[in-house]
Order: sequence, then C-alpha cells, then structure tokens
Amino acid sequence: MATTDQDKTPGNNGPRHVAIIMDGNGRWATMRGRPRLFGHHAGARRVREIVEACPDLGVKYLTIFAFSTENWKRTQVEVAGLMMLFRRYISKEAKALLAKGVRVRFIGDRVRLDDKLVALMDELELLTSHNDKVHLTIALNYGGRDEVARATKRLAQDVADGRLDPASVDEETLPKYLDTCVLPDPDLVIRTSGEARISNFLLWQSAYAEYEFIDTLWPDFTSEIFADLIEKFGARDRRFGAVKA
Repeated sequence: MATTDQDKTPGNNGPRHVAIIMDGNGRWATMRGRPRLFGHHAGARRVREIVEACPDLGVKYLTIFAFSTENWKRTQVEVAGLMMLFRRYISKEAKALLAKGVRVRFIGDRVRLDDKLVALMDELELLTSHNDKVHLTIALNYGGRDEVARATKRLAQDVADGRLDPASVDEETLPKYLDTCVLPDPDLVIRTSGEARISNFLLWQSAYAEYEFIDTLWPDFTSEIFADLIEKFGARDRRFGAVKA
C-alpha cells in the first residue's frame, strides 16, 4: 500500500504516518553517569506515551526504529541487553497495546533474531491483528538497503518463476515487495538527539517525507514536543514536485 504521488494531496493537513528514529538513549544515560542500557530502558518507556498521543494528533501510523542491521556492531553486552529489553517490552506491553486498539507489526530481517524473540513478535502481531486505532510498526534488525535487497531478490525470483513480466516492472512494483507493503509512505520523519542523517531508515518510502532533526534525546521526547512537531508539519507547503497555479 505504498503511497504514490497520485495518492498525495498537497495541503496543510497533519501527517497520517510519522516515522521516528529514536536516537540518544546511550548519551542520555551517560550524561547521568549510568550504563547505556539504562537509557534504552528509559527510551522504551517513552514509546508508550508517544503511541498513546497519536489518536488525538490524527496520527494513524507510527513507525519506530528500534534496532538497525548496523547495531550488531555494538558491544555484546549492549546487544544482549537490547534483545532482552525487546522481549520484556513485548511481554509487558502486549495487553495494553491490545486494549488501546493498537495494531503492531514488525519489519526487518528476522533470520538473525533468536527464536524466543521471533515467537513473541509473531504472537503480538497476531494478538493485535484486528486493531485499527493506531498502527505501530517496529523496525527491528532493519536496514533500508537490506530491505531493498531482500525485496529485489523476491521480485527477481517471481520473474524467474514466470509470475512477473520484467517488462511490467516500474517504480510501483518494488514497493509491493518491501516489508512496508501494507503501509502508506511516511509523511514525516523525526530524528532525535541532534544527528542530521537518516541512518539507512525507510530509504525508498521516505522519498517525499518531510524531515525534522531535533536536539532532544529520545528519553526526553515528550508528547508535547511531538504535538509541536505535528503542528509545525501542518504549516508546510508540500507540492511533491508541482508548482502552485
């Protein structure tokens, strides 16, 4: 369901789909003399507040970058702690997400994740599959280039098997093979912590997204800050390559 230019309507409406690069957990903890995992736990608690703020702000889809394909390069202690945190978050938040009408999806390559975590992910997706108030997508072991490579392999296999005519392949074809194929493209991408790069996040999908790079570290990112960015988005003039008459 990737959005095309024809699906986008220029105007001052708020974002329907917001994607967030949740950065700064480690620095937040270090500034307080605590281990990096302390910051990751604080960041996980912040997710609930932002998810709960979405309906009142008109945000139907929220995608958060939890763990990248490059994050495996961190210390074994931090990676193991993050994996434990993900398992704990899913187990702890499942009932609340279900009760609040949140549908959860995971994107990314699950092959490298441990079986217990994958089972919890599958269970949460199934448990919330009938919810429609907010669509929360969690990018876990996700990288934009990796996603495009995996999608291209599937597309190539369909061509090889005769299910897809190569002459019919255009820019609308590949999105059908992406992890986000059932989601609209993001309207707004936010990165916290003062870094001004997208770090391999939703490379294809964010071609026409608006960006906000803010200095706030993720554990300090409140619903009030979120609301301010949503309001600021509404004042932007989004023409998608067109010009006003």
